[in-house]
Amino acid sequence: MSVDKQTVAKIASLARIHMDDAELERMAPELSQILDWVEQLGEVDTSDVEPMTAVIPNTLRLRADEVNADAKTAGDRREDVLANAPAAEHGFFGVPKVIE
Repeated sequence: MSVDKQTVAKIASLARIHMDDAELERMAPELSQILDWVEQLGEVDTSDVEPMTAVIPNTLRLRADEVNADAKTAGDRREDVLANAPAAEHGFFGVPKVIE
């Protein structure tokens, strides 16, 4: 795909990047080469490739979902948490109204 100077200027304008004429001239062939490479990648047959999220297989290390009996992490500490809030209303953090 061929990218001309006007296309580069339009992309720069959309990205809010100021480029002078020399930079636009220099960038046009570079963008053309990038788009040609992307088109070349589209020609690769990936029908037998399984979708993956990482190059190496990963498994999550799971732990039991249980409440610790320790007083600091036992939960049910609403009053302690709300004591740090600048404004507490009805057992929740009070926040200023945003939408009228």
